[in-house]
Amino acid sequence: MLVEFGAVLRACRNDRDLSLESTADAAGVHPNYLGEVERGKRNISLFNIWRLAGALDLPASTLLERLPKRKAKPAVPNG
Repeated sequence: MLVEFGAVLRACRNDRDLSLESTADAAGVHPNYLGEVERGKRNISLFNIWRLAGALDLPASTLLERLPKRKAKPAVPNG
């Protein structure tokens, strides 16, 4: 999941022809942190997803909607 999210993030950044450094600066994160997120080495917080989406000028949901759907177990009824 982390690798897939990083790939989506990198693709969105590259689609906008933005450098890693300029994107990190606009989001208020360190370039090394952004690089680790893009490589799937960091478990990113919701707050940082929001910050990076703002730096890319897109809704945070765009970064998440491209992820594969999770196969959830059926819910067990209470009782």
